Amino acid sequence: KVDYDVCSNYGNWLYSAGIGNDPRDNRKFNMIKQGLDYDGNGDYVRLWVPELQGVKGADIHTPWALNSAALSQAGVTLGETYPQPVVTAPEWSRHISQRPQGRSPHPRGRRGPAHTPMQHKDRGIDFYFSRKKDV
Repeated sequence: KVDYDVCSNYGNWLYSAGIGNDPRDNRKFNMIKQGLDYDGNGDYVRLWVPELQGVKGADIHTPWALNSAALSQAGVTLGETYPQPVVTAPEWSRHISQRPQGRSPHPRGRRGPAHTPMQHKDRGIDFYFSRKKDV
């Protein structure tokens, strides 16, 4: 099933493009975070990207971060059967290291209070849109 609402879709694209009533600077759409939040097990990606069907769980959102054994087991060869990433944003790394490992992810990709690095304890809108570059 494809969920489509013309008004919401148009508004979300405008928001992502930085157009609208949001005064924050340096706003970024974090597709890794969104994938983990709304497709924690990767079912939607698996439906539309058959090249990654062998990748298990939330790993599907960041196949370039998998080790060679996991890629081989999934039948994925980066640069051949699935492209290398064009860019990797620094803010993605915090989600790669915190995704569920070897267990079924919580719905929407959220987990309980496992290990949370001290510098990331104040997650929220200010964390993601902070002007601080050391976070």
